[in-house]
Amino acid sequence: MKIYSLLVLALFISTTILGQKIHHELSMPAPETHYFHVETTLTDFSEEKVVLTMPVWSPGSYLVREFPKNVNLLLAKDENGQALPVQKISKNQWEISKGKAKKVTVNYEVYAFELTVRTSFLDKTHGYLNGTSVFTFPEGYMDLGGQLTVIPHSSFKKITTPLAVAKDGISADNNAQTFVFKDFDELADAPIEIGNQETFSFDAAGTKHHVAIYGPGNHDVERLKIDMAKIVEATTAVFGGKNPNKEYWFIIHNTDTRGGGLEHMNSTTLNVNRWTYSPENYMSFLSLVAHEYFHIWNVKRLRPAALVEYDYSNENYTDMLWIMEGFTSYYDELILRRAGFYSEQDYLNIFENTINYVEGQPGNKVQPVAHASFDAWIKAYRPNENSRNTTISYYSKGGLIAHVIDAMIIEKYKGKKSLDEFMQLLYKEYYEKNNTGMTPLQFKTSLEEFLDRNLDDFFAKYIYGTETIPFAEYFDALGLEIQHTELQSAGLGITTKMENGKLIVTSVMSGGAAEKAGLSPNDEIIAFNGFRVDQADLSKFLAMLNSDTEFNLIISRGKQLMSLDATMGILKNNNYMFTYKGNKLGTYWLREKKK
Repeated sequence: MKIYSLLVLALFISTTILGQKIHHELSMPAPETHYFHVETTLTDFSEEKVVLTMPVWSPGSYLVREFPKNVNLLLAKDENGQALPVQKISKNQWEISKGKAKKVTVNYEVYAFELTVRTSFLDKTHGYLNGTSVFTFPEGYMDLGGQLTVIPHSSFKKITTPLAVAKDGISADNNAQTFVFKDFDELADAPIEIGNQETFSFDAAGTKHHVAIYGPGNHDVERLKIDMAKIVEATTAVFGGKNPNKEYWFIIHNTDTRGGGLEHMNSTTLNVNRWTYSPENYMSFLSLVAHEYFHIWNVKRLRPAALVEYDYSNENYTDMLWIMEGFTSYYDELILRRAGFYSEQDYLNIFENTINYVEGQPGNKVQPVAHASFDAWIKAYRPNENSRNTTISYYSKGGLIAHVIDAMIIEKYKGKKSLDEFMQLLYKEYYEKNNTGMTPLQFKTSLEEFLDRNLDDFFAKYIYGTETIPFAEYFDALGLEIQHTELQSAGLGITTKMENGKLIVTSVMSGGAAEKAGLSPNDEIIAFNGFRVDQADLSKFLAMLNSDTEFNLIISRGKQLMSLDATMGILKNNNYMFTYKGNKLGTYWLREKKK
């Protein structure tokens, strides 16, 4: 940005923001109704009309979720209690005609009954919210800071949030607390847990870490303190041992379903199955912790230039999510290896499984990973029955590319440098120096300079194209022998599920025998060669057939019975197998590099 532009921006801020005040009050008088009550007070705004905007998406979760759909009638009044005209002017904006009023009070309710890491939830057991799904900001005033007062229901005794408590911001009468935020981005980025959550703290990498756990589960607090500290230390070491936060907050929801995580500047929310802490599932939990913690640096600070300033009303497009999420997916497993949770063979098995998963997806040959990033808004978060045929995960595919780039760097520098040093370079150049974020071209140019080689062909084939990466070539120098074979077997090319006693087709593989026979997703398969079948029966019958064997299916489509003649096809599956022979570079690759 030019100096002139900065001066103009500074002048704008000084003349339009100084003096204005904003205060949000959040209450929940009847949590069983699932409604948060919001009262927003605007003071000393000179405009005769003020537009309030509510985000439609949450940074880190690339889908327009239409948060305003949960808002009931929004009302406004002046300092004398007189009602002010309110006009809805778009799906997420309300225009308030305030005239000369110096103080405007706005009231609305938000229905909150979706317990995910990116939405909000309230019932008699607890409340949880992301600022994006509850609060508004005056249009043109995203840089305006303010205060938030949280008034818990009388049955809730704790509030957990990374927001700073205001001076004299704690009320002993009703457990209310007042927090401060420097701008709307900070308010939007601060999850809030309200209830009777279990809390504890631990120190690691020079940072105080706070943990709040909602819901019963089989977790062991003392073990979590030790293991989460190991992850913090190993992650911080990747970026040279300097942690940007003095304090950090983990909010963990133990639920009956699988979940996920959402990153924030100095906090994260993790939704996990309440029994995930058992030995057979514990590594997946620690991997999630490592993934979201790595995002402190990669995504929340080191960002694509397109995401440095958020547009909360529209999609924010970037084709770099394969770096933001893919590299993070690479490191979440590598960190567990470095922290001592994985053996060498464990780590190699994960790598092998990832290659076989990605190369086994038909969509890997249809959608370039850069396109998967750009289209996250319409494809990644909105999968359908055909997604397997046409899309690839920028998490998994991006993770494989990170593997390859790490191997390239290790070979280039004979084990003296790795992807760690390149990530440190990017972090310093595109965040610490001026926080401009990086463009795709800047990332590519930086990598070319770091490796001292032209990467036009690499990016054309593997990032913006769908050619198969020659993994064996890249990992040979590290002592890893990768053998690739194409396995063939007779197959129909469908996936199915049992639903209310019915055998339902859930997906049909492009070009497979099922597609050629005319099977479609949502068809009910009733009989095979005249015999009624369920899922187990169909699998047993199909396993008896060779390719080119003909058979008949009776199906129901829209309650209409149909007879389909089919011919068994051939399924081709890529299979990668690892043999690790080991050498000096491989040892460096597979052991902890940062002490």
